[in-house]
Amino acid sequence: MTDAGLYRELGEAAWAWVLGQIRHDDGPWVPEVVGDDPPQWADDRDSLYAGIAGLAPVLAEIRCHRELADAETTLAAGIVDRLARQAAVRVEGSLYDGLAGDVTALRLLAPGRERVAMDRLAELRTPAGWDTTLGVRPDSRAPLTDVVQGTAGVVLAAAWAGGEAAAGIMTTGGEALLRAAEQAEAGLDWRMWPGYRSSTPNFSHGTAGVAAALAVAGHALGRADFVAAARQGAEHLLSVGSLDNDGFVVGHTFPPSQREVEPVTYNWCHGPAGTSQLFAALARAGVERVGGFEAGEVRRRCLHSILTSGVPQRLRPGFWDNDGRCCGTAGVGDILLDAAQDTPDEAYAELLGRGARTMADALAERAIRDEAGVRWRFVEHRQDPPLLPPRTSWMQGAAGIAAFLLRFARVLEDGPAAAVVDRPDQWWAVPERLCVSRIMHRDLGTGQLVV
Repeated sequence: MTDAGLYRELGEAAWAWVLGQIRHDDGPWVPEVVGDDPPQWADDRDSLYAGIAGLAPVLAEIRCHRELADAETTLAAGIVDRLARQAAVRVEGSLYDGLAGDVTALRLLAPGRERVAMDRLAELRTPAGWDTTLGVRPDSRAPLTDVVQGTAGVVLAAAWAGGEAAAGIMTTGGEALLRAAEQAEAGLDWRMWPGYRSSTPNFSHGTAGVAAALAVAGHALGRADFVAAARQGAEHLLSVGSLDNDGFVVGHTFPPSQREVEPVTYNWCHGPAGTSQLFAALARAGVERVGGFEAGEVRRRCLHSILTSGVPQRLRPGFWDNDGRCCGTAGVGDILLDAAQDTPDEAYAELLGRGARTMADALAERAIRDEAGVRWRFVEHRQDPPLLPPRTSWMQGAAGIAAFLLRFARVLEDGPAAAVVDRPDQWWAVPERLCVSRIMHRDLGTGQLVV
């Protein structure tokens, strides 16, 4: 078997394990954690983060290299039916826990069906963004700013999906983000909400993600003020981060005493993997330089910091305990592939590809295999025993890991021009001609060709 075949086999086995957990009750659902008795779905059974919307990118990934089996086609149709029905009455707007996640899944599985979720987002918008139902802030429903749960994620979903409602959503969201900015010494900072006790400045919950959303929306709308604010966000990050050793990292939390975590992490959510995407967004928006550096150079510095960090080795308790997409190995591998497919420099692409292979090999080494398939157990070093039960989900479990392994196998076979299953939080970081949402593909529920 070829190298690509080995990674594909591992990804297929992980997906088989996820499929084996699927339950049905008013449409499909999947337990978030396997081992609970009785099985429980996530707080939101439909979410992109931990629910059935998170199975859509995996189904789209599988479709890039083989026909769907009957059970997978049935699952895709069930996801589309459930999400399209629920979107009409949903009140949560966010990317990873709400309507913007529905937009993602519906567009990947049944292009055109995402309109119901986009229309609902347009209906629910307020001048401050989208009220949250997630109970994460003291004043209940007031809007959040970030990519995962707030306005930035909605803006990114609208920019990715397009359509009649997209411009209005991006305009409302972008203007709300401008009003939520906090002036810092060297630029602009965004907290999860204005006045929050700490700043988590990287991609998932802070400035890097918000600035990326403003850059992407500003480019789409021709809003120079959005792009200028995005540049100011990047300038703030450069002022508080470290440029040592030809890299670039920004601390996890400011002030650092607010969180009991490594002061610098290297993942998608709170490290240079995710933050590198901001500089790709700035470059797409026509920003050539920021803080004295070329935007592309800062992206390279972020990736250099990852490649020289020791990731994915577990160097000490708390350094690298997660192999998932949000906080761990699979997410880093996926961003290395994004950059490898985006660069015209063949030698640099090979370097990034070797980094992605290192991530894939660590996943292969840590996989738990039996007749049910493959899954992973992450570590929480502050807990006794530290080994966590296996999870199914896109962001924290086997579904997201499977998608990375399947993509890596395809890149090994097809090279840098391999198709990319693009998503709202990364599509600008790869050439548009490679994005499956931009090229001919099939409605995964009906098999009909869609352009």
